[in-house]
Amino acid sequence: MTRSKFTRFCKLTLLAGCSLYSLHGVAQAQDAATAPAADEPTTVTVLGSRIPRTQKEGPAPVTVITSSDISARGFASVPDILKSVTQNSGQTLSQQSYGGAIMTPGSAQVDLRGLGPNHTLIMINGRRVADFPMPFNGLSNFTDISNIPAALIDRVEVLSGSASAIYGSDAIAGVVNFSMKKNVEDTTLNYRYGMTEQGGGASHRLSLATGFNKDRLSVTFGAQYDKQDPLWAFDRKIQDSRDDAPTARARFPFKVAQRYDDDADTATEGGTDCSGLTKLAGGTVVKTTDRSDDYYCASPTAVAYGTILSQREALNTFTNINYQLNDTTSLFAEVSLGTSDTALMNDVTYWRYQLPDGSISAFYNDYSSGYESWSRVFMPEEMGGLKKGMITNHSSTISVSPGIRGQFGEQWTYEAALNYSQYSSTIKIPQIVAAKANAFYLGESQGVDSDGYDIFNADPAKLFTALTPAQYASISEEARTSAKATTKGVSLTLNHPDIFDLPAGPVGFAVVAELDHQNYLVNPNPEATNFGYYYQYAATSGAGERNHQALGVEFNLPLLSTLQGSLATRYDQYKYDGHTIGKLTYNAGLEYRPVKEVLLRAAYGTGFRAPDLHYVFANLDLFHPSVTDYYKCRIEEPGTDYSDCSYSDEDILKHREGNRNLKPETSSSYNYGAVWQPNRYFDISVDYFNVDMKDQVNDMSLDQVLRDEADCRVGATETGTAVNSGSPTCVDALSRVHRDEDGNISYVYINPINVSNEKTDGIDVEMHALWPTPYGQFKLAAGHTHVLNHTSVQYAGDAEVDRLAKDSDYYIPRDKTNMALTWSLAPVSVTVSGTRIGRLPNYDEDAWVKPWTLYNATALWDITPSVKATLTINNLLDTKPAKDNTWAGYPYYNSNWYDSVGRSAYLELSYKFK
Repeated sequence: MTRSKFTRFCKLTLLAGCSLYSLHGVAQAQDAATAPAADEPTTVTVLGSRIPRTQKEGPAPVTVITSSDISARGFASVPDILKSVTQNSGQTLSQQSYGGAIMTPGSAQVDLRGLGPNHTLIMINGRRVADFPMPFNGLSNFTDISNIPAALIDRVEVLSGSASAIYGSDAIAGVVNFSMKKNVEDTTLNYRYGMTEQGGGASHRLSLATGFNKDRLSVTFGAQYDKQDPLWAFDRKIQDSRDDAPTARARFPFKVAQRYDDDADTATEGGTDCSGLTKLAGGTVVKTTDRSDDYYCASPTAVAYGTILSQREALNTFTNINYQLNDTTSLFAEVSLGTSDTALMNDVTYWRYQLPDGSISAFYNDYSSGYESWSRVFMPEEMGGLKKGMITNHSSTISVSPGIRGQFGEQWTYEAALNYSQYSSTIKIPQIVAAKANAFYLGESQGVDSDGYDIFNADPAKLFTALTPAQYASISEEARTSAKATTKGVSLTLNHPDIFDLPAGPVGFAVVAELDHQNYLVNPNPEATNFGYYYQYAATSGAGERNHQALGVEFNLPLLSTLQGSLATRYDQYKYDGHTIGKLTYNAGLEYRPVKEVLLRAAYGTGFRAPDLHYVFANLDLFHPSVTDYYKCRIEEPGTDYSDCSYSDEDILKHREGNRNLKPETSSSYNYGAVWQPNRYFDISVDYFNVDMKDQVNDMSLDQVLRDEADCRVGATETGTAVNSGSPTCVDALSRVHRDEDGNISYVYINPINVSNEKTDGIDVEMHALWPTPYGQFKLAAGHTHVLNHTSVQYAGDAEVDRLAKDSDYYIPRDKTNMALTWSLAPVSVTVSGTRIGRLPNYDEDAWVKPWTLYNATALWDITPSVKATLTINNLLDTKPAKDNTWAGYPYYNSNWYDSVGRSAYLELSYKFK
């Protein structure tokens, strides 16, 4: 949609809303504006405890986002909701991320406290769900939040800090629980249409919520259908061309074809003929030269063949069934079903001459009697359209939890439930088949010359000729991966509000027992696990399972009339592949209320995470890193600085696979703070948090293995200290580094180990205020997180890394803030909200990028008791990504924190059937 159409759309919507508001009557609105809020329930269950309580605040802070907040702040999806949470401060993979596109297409992660997505526990209605079946960054498991239907959420609860003593493994950084809507008796139909001001990325959402009560049976059903059109990079001026790069050195056109003369160490003008490629990339391919005076065929706009927003079509449903057997017992079942199809594009496909082991090589060309290197990039016209270059992911999810809950004795309550959850994906990634492309461009091999280079008789005219879609299809295919993750188990919870009495009151008690089984399978087509089959691509694979059992108890302890304590402990045990690991965790909290308006609170807890299934069961993966061969440097060029050594940039194979002897990761965390609520219209909380993780799983240091191997072979360290070649360190290092008959490294074998430590601490602030006035009600909600320190030690003996420093190679903001101001005068309410991300390092990591704030605005009209209209403008000020004059890599900004979608509008109509 053009900018003028977008503007007319917003104006017409506003005018229609104002007219309806006028018809409905202002007098009725003024009466409703000052109406008091409904009374709170007598007891609530607070995230972080299984014991119902009368106070909503507990010993650890919990951020709650209600369905009203979601509507008022215009959140289009669950990832949008979580992006606003100030405790969600880690850098995750965006839709434009190469790693996200290749490894976990279509997924979205939560990273509380910046400790990694695998350290945040995600639950729906207090129950675990299956992981996304593909590992994050090819390494660890995590839970995908992209398939949770935002329109069906009643509230989102975020508890940051260790909760393993309550919920078990994974809850080191915290817990996010999605409570879905229940007890819906009316039928409500919602339709939401979205568009962007600069065009592209239109979206549709249709949701239905309904339910009924009949005798002893109550049923709630919700369904949400989403359709998102792709937003292409070439649709945004900020990244539609290499000319958008912030530095002159980065503004050279995107290379489409080049013939490089290795003898002359240049690509000559005479050896470059672009006449057969000029119609590609929309007719923008021309002959050009780069800063090294090398000639090639290129296009400035060909860099922009990728998606900013993925194409997505999804249907998700949630059903809650409850049948009252008698006055004290009921049967229930919660069923979630979902399916989604995602398509995204990160880049076009490439080819250079690739050897069977996956390495890139020059070749001897009889046609020109010289050594050459050819490179080729394939444009959409050759592929047969953009869709041929898109990565697709077809996913399906199912979660079923039937159970029974009730009461026995005088005050005992219980819940017993089964839980089955499965996440399946079929991922297809377009790839060039190396051998087919080699044969197409170079013909049959003529043998090998005396220097070991393959010989071909290849006419360069073929390199500089556009392919037909049929020719492209003959050298390409889709790499396919089928992946599945499953969780199934049974749980039993018992509660008693007065298990015994203390002088200050009754002691609440809860006990939970769990028994479950997890498994996963990542199964690519066999060719994809061979690094040399596809051009510069190999798929990860793995399969494994484990059994888990746990027993936990919790107490609420009224120590004094003004002092409440809580204590929880839990033992978890995992069994897999002949191994048994167990961990006891505990949590203790205090709540002190010196006066009714003030709460002082503190909590301390231990946490753990059982090793990720993929860390344990990953099959052998092959990588092609460049390393320093310390042994050859010390033997053949003694005294030479490693940076000047002839063996300082050796291309080798790295073999990596899982480790079945990993230990659990462990943590300790504590918080303390205060809540002040002088009246029902205002409250503010300030809390300090501290998390200390130990035994984090990380891959072995390839560099350190090679240093140890050199010491062991030489028999001494670089400083002359003797080394015992029979020591455990030497035996291990020598077994990992494999050399050929000439002494060259052929491959190094590594695996993940428990080696890293990480710490973070900071301050969370939350505030809520309400002002009823004759002119409407004003409501303010704000949150702020300030990280004081975030440090890590990757390997034993390493120096501590300050992850908040600009040169740390991490992009974690020290500060994150959100705010929402709402004015309501029935039947109208208007909300302006904003999220501010503090400064981040620039690309060169020698300066800071300024803080960045995004504002949204939402207007809601209750047209009639049955009809409601909502207009949301996201990115109200059309804020561009934070400017970084050193970010020379495409798309020329940090796409994991910012995007170039620009201003967008959403119109939602809701009808409630009476």
